[in-house]
Amino acid sequence: MTSRFADGLAVGSDLVSAAETAVRQALSGLSGPADLLCFFICGDDPDDVSRAGLRAMSMAPGAAVLGCSATGVIGDGQGVEVTPAVSAWAASLGGARLTTFALDTLRTDDRFVVVGLPDRAPDDHAAILLADPYSFPTDGFVERSEEVMGNLPLIGGLANAIQGRGAVRLFANGEIHTEGAVGVLLSGALNVSTVVSQGCRPIGPTMAVTSAEDNLLLELAGQPALARLEEIVSALDEDDRDLVASGLQIGIAMDEYAEKHEHGDFLIRGVLGIDPEREAVAIGDVVEIGRTVRFQVRDAATADEDLYELLDAHREEFGRVDGALLFSCNGRGSAMFGSADHDAVAVRDTLGPIGVAGFFAAGEVGPVGGHNHVHGFTASVLVFSSHQPAGGS
Repeated sequence: MTSRFADGLAVGSDLVSAAETAVRQALSGLSGPADLLCFFICGDDPDDVSRAGLRAMSMAPGAAVLGCSATGVIGDGQGVEVTPAVSAWAASLGGARLTTFALDTLRTDDRFVVVGLPDRAPDDHAAILLADPYSFPTDGFVERSEEVMGNLPLIGGLANAIQGRGAVRLFANGEIHTEGAVGVLLSGALNVSTVVSQGCRPIGPTMAVTSAEDNLLLELAGQPALARLEEIVSALDEDDRDLVASGLQIGIAMDEYAEKHEHGDFLIRGVLGIDPEREAVAIGDVVEIGRTVRFQVRDAATADEDLYELLDAHREEFGRVDGALLFSCNGRGSAMFGSADHDAVAVRDTLGPIGVAGFFAAGEVGPVGGHNHVHGFTASVLVFSSHQPAGGS
């Protein structure tokens, strides 16, 4: 049986040795030479991470290579958090065209300019993006990516490091980057798609935003936003009230013309606080008057159900899946599910015994409703399939 995708995982404080082991596992699992190698490194010392990254990049000289540091990695059907480890993922993509890139930011008086973007082509399918959250304006870049990259889906995550700021390392085609972002543009003869599981459940009704100012919701459905929220919370049972207290969210409908807005139809943003004097609710985004919103809660059971449902639906639509890259929030794993393995297991449970690897990100990148966004508490999955869905393009 031919294998076009494979993964590897090695745990140990000798990161160079772990990188060798993980990458070798991934490469040896392929039936042919690797065209793309991705790896992810969790380590205490950024210099050790750099050395491990250099070793990993040297092991697939004919492939496009991408990697980053992280506070946890995913491979071999499991997750490893805050423990020295390396995961690797290799793909043999045949006629695909792969273009690696590195992005830097030039700052002017009133704005930033991102340089290093690859030229676009009609047969581009998606781009993997790994960014340093401390030096690269990921939110602004991703939210406005359509202006320079059209409707190209972006998928990936914000890298991190156990030592935090200054310790993040990004890797692309033999070079180490200590700031900015790196990625690879996927083009040509391959079938890729995305799954973005935000893991929330709606509470209360959908409502139109009838008054707003910046990120403050002033009125919902013609009533003060805070009064609407209090009304919704008062009708909840005790368990859901506890979820509200631990972290209320709000969903912004992506399709205003949909007859119904179900739990997967919203872009999830956090509720940041309230302004009692103005009876307003502050949220983590700016919403225009007329948009449809719905309050949301998140817990392990909802996040589990959401991920499995989305992956099952993807398998039914796209058929056989060969491989996947998984970018899971570092607030998921053991913190949410009691196990670091949850998302990796879910992918293999639903999509089959495929090559899957990734890392626990400080923010996840992925499209919702056809637009790219940066998320939190999300699992973003880039899926490689054998065939297009019926009627797909």
